Amino acid sequence: MACPRSKAADQLKEYATNVEKCPVDALTASTGMTIDSKLQSLTVGPRGPLLMQDFVFTDEMAHFNRERIPERVVHAKGGGAKGYFEVTHDITKYCKAKVFESVGKRTPVAVRFSTVGGESGSADTARDPRGFAVKFYTEEGNWDLVGNNTPIFFIRDPIFFPSFIHTQKRNPQTHLKDPDMFWDFITLRPETTHQVSFLFSDRGTPDGYRFMNGYGSHTFKMVNKAGEAIYVKFHFKCDQGIKNLMADKADELAGSDPDYANRDLFNAIADGNFPSWTLKIQVMTFEEAEKFRWNPFDLTKIWPQAEFPLIPVGKMVLNENPKNYFADVEQIAFAPSHMVPGIEPSPDKMLQGRLFSYPDTHRHRLGTNYMQIPINCPYRTRVKNYQRDGPQNVTDNQGNAPNYYPNSFHGPRDGLERGDSQPNQSTFNVSGDVKRYSSKDDDNFSQVATFVTKVLSADERKRLAENIAGHVKDAQPFLQERVIKQWGQAQSSLGDLIKSLIEDHKKAKM
Repeated sequence: MACPRSKAADQLKEYATNVEKCPVDALTASTGMTIDSKLQSLTVGPRGPLLMQDFVFTDEMAHFNRERIPERVVHAKGGGAKGYFEVTHDITKYCKAKVFESVGKRTPVAVRFSTVGGESGSADTARDPRGFAVKFYTEEGNWDLVGNNTPIFFIRDPIFFPSFIHTQKRNPQTHLKDPDMFWDFITLRPETTHQVSFLFSDRGTPDGYRFMNGYGSHTFKMVNKAGEAIYVKFHFKCDQGIKNLMADKADELAGSDPDYANRDLFNAIADGNFPSWTLKIQVMTFEEAEKFRWNPFDLTKIWPQAEFPLIPVGKMVLNENPKNYFADVEQIAFAPSHMVPGIEPSPDKMLQGRLFSYPDTHRHRLGTNYMQIPINCPYRTRVKNYQRDGPQNVTDNQGNAPNYYPNSFHGPRDGLERGDSQPNQSTFNVSGDVKRYSSKDDDNFSQVATFVTKVLSADERKRLAENIAGHVKDAQPFLQERVIKQWGQAQSSLGDLIKSLIEDHKKAKM
């Protein structure tokens, strides 16, 4: 008996079944003109040449030549789905955002999962962090919570981000992945040790997108209706449980099914097995942040849950596959700067850098009017502003309304002119000497030691060492020595184990 085909494999068959009783649509050119024949070009005689007047051909080819938009610099390979977020617990004492205003309230969401360093054609099972980006379509505008499947990151200052990503990409001469590039940067910036330990642990290769947590990672700010603010971190806890792939299985799938995670997500939703995550938050007062023993805005560190316990907020459910991948997943554009009243940035340097860089790259990749694309459009509110024109403007361009502000001709007005009683943004004080502050020698190892000794089991610690040694064995010997020293500073026995495993690899080559 033949094995049943999956929903993904039968997508075209399902489409045909759903529309087979409808009249067949007339084939048209991009102008709407019906096409009498699409199976041959217009030529002089059966052997050609072609005629330039063949608009059916030139219309098709001109679009085809331009149908690929630039690939994302990071997070190029990904999958996504739509669904909803439902509030299950009241947090209005912390936040005035309408998305949280009442228990039971549902807000539509779109989510994109991704690998980080690989190209669009790379394998879903690569050892790599996973992007976890959520777009909430609220009646106050879109809120994008753009994070990863880890609560931390490699660096704490955005000045390093381009260089770090370059080390994840390809050597500029050989166009090959280069372990020297990777480990050179990692060992020159010891703040990377925490995230690299996550990356080379079992959680470095999640079993698809349905079995991993998601984190806002950064520290954000929440403001309530009284204007009182607190700092907050967001955690999406996976309701399916955490599952990871061992290195050998991940390598096998990279060859046999490089689209494993996308296929798994699509089929689960198509089969009605809707994945869900429970949203929880940690909160910290301004006073606690001021006195905290390390910088609470340091993206390479977590907030201990024993001191800042998780507070339940709601549940996110993904119950709808994209109707078209390009329209709903490739063109979706997330930016941490897309916030709503009640949610604001913190002093986190990495977050501050992303507030600029994300919208900037979207305008390059998708165009000035990327927010008019349906998947990005804040459709649950009315957009009224003084932005006009630009490529791919597909609205009425705000008609004949004034295009400057302020004006005396009934154009949209800001909250102050309308007499709103409460500003969107909270007031806060900033002071300090302006200079470039180095954070290289901050505490880079205490949380790594906690992760290695308190979170990982003995078997997981062994696999962490094996995964690091198996990768760094191809790097220069002096880089291997730096790796051994760096992880030895977190836990001496871990450094010794990595050293022993590297030596075993060397002996195996002899």
